[in-house]
Amino acid sequence: MGKRLRIGVIFGGRSVEHEVSLISARSIFQHLSGDRYEVVPIGITRRGRWVTSQDGAALLREGLESAGAQTCFLPPDPSVGGLVIPGPAGTTVPLDVIFPIVHGGHGEDGTLQGLLELAGLAYVGAGVLASSVGMDKDLMKRVFRDAGLPVVRSRTLLRKEWEGSRHEILESLPPALGFPCFIKPANTGSSVGITKAKTRRDLEAGLNLAFRYDRKAVVEAGVDAREIECSVLGNDSPQASVAGEIIPCNEFYDYEAKYLAEGSELLIPAPLPPVTAEEVRRLAVSAFKALDGSGMARVDFFLDRGTGAIYLNEVNTLPGFTPISMYPKLWEASGVPYPALLDRLIDLALERHREKAQAISDFDPPSSALKP
Repeated sequence: MGKRLRIGVIFGGRSVEHEVSLISARSIFQHLSGDRYEVVPIGITRRGRWVTSQDGAALLREGLESAGAQTCFLPPDPSVGGLVIPGPAGTTVPLDVIFPIVHGGHGEDGTLQGLLELAGLAYVGAGVLASSVGMDKDLMKRVFRDAGLPVVRSRTLLRKEWEGSRHEILESLPPALGFPCFIKPANTGSSVGITKAKTRRDLEAGLNLAFRYDRKAVVEAGVDAREIECSVLGNDSPQASVAGEIIPCNEFYDYEAKYLAEGSELLIPAPLPPVTAEEVRRLAVSAFKALDGSGMARVDFFLDRGTGAIYLNEVNTLPGFTPISMYPKLWEASGVPYPALLDRLIDLALERHREKAQAISDFDPPSSALKP
């Protein structure tokens, strides 16, 4: 048996999706092969403190603020190459690959990826650009429109606009987008802060809620639609899984329906005509490429019940890895079981890291361009 790769799994974080991240991390720990990997748990508390432990399961079970949690940090210095645990000995734990599973802000929005780039470490998933654009529902829609991909009508608002022109906005939005419409904070995941508005009062309450989470909100025209999802895996030559369908137990697939309430159904594969299923897969890969994605993404769609039109909802560059999450379940239905999926993602991280290392960082101008 060859040398085991040392995998640093980063989880927790300061976002409202902290608990979802912990559930994803537990599942990843359970499925990473002990024969192939040595797993180093790296937790980020709700206050932003970085901690580790020799026992990742205990850290997750007892909490990131427990007595067994050791303070640690990841220096943005490639010469270090790993995790530093301060103390009299100043222990450094070298890491081969990072598996970031920090959902939401300061995790999947490019900030954590930027630190990993500075540290010179290979890491699973999208890079800085795709992560930041994929987190911002406004910018993501702009990229999709520019790429000719179908999205629903929407309008983006800033908190300052809302505070200064509340009446005008409430007058102009209903004629432009109609009811029902959906109000979303631009930079949250797991359906946190989303409202389905059926009246002007709902619209006002929804915008008030959205601006509690973000300075920017997106208001989308409602579509009587089925919710279809597709997983993408790869770097420059990505592949799409079979499509799945979500039947939410609530009026739409909100946070409660995703993680708390029972009754939501996942239909895998989705009951779709073959031509529709193939178009979903094609659009999923196109959206992934439009964002310059890498590693993985879950692509969410609306399928209009009346017209059959397909609309891109969003690309989630760091999808959930809980036992009931759609991303791994879709790949399992496509012939890639959970442990093999983790192996593939780690291989893709190393592949992308090697490719980036080929780019030179010193400018060496051609001699002919130099003045005598």
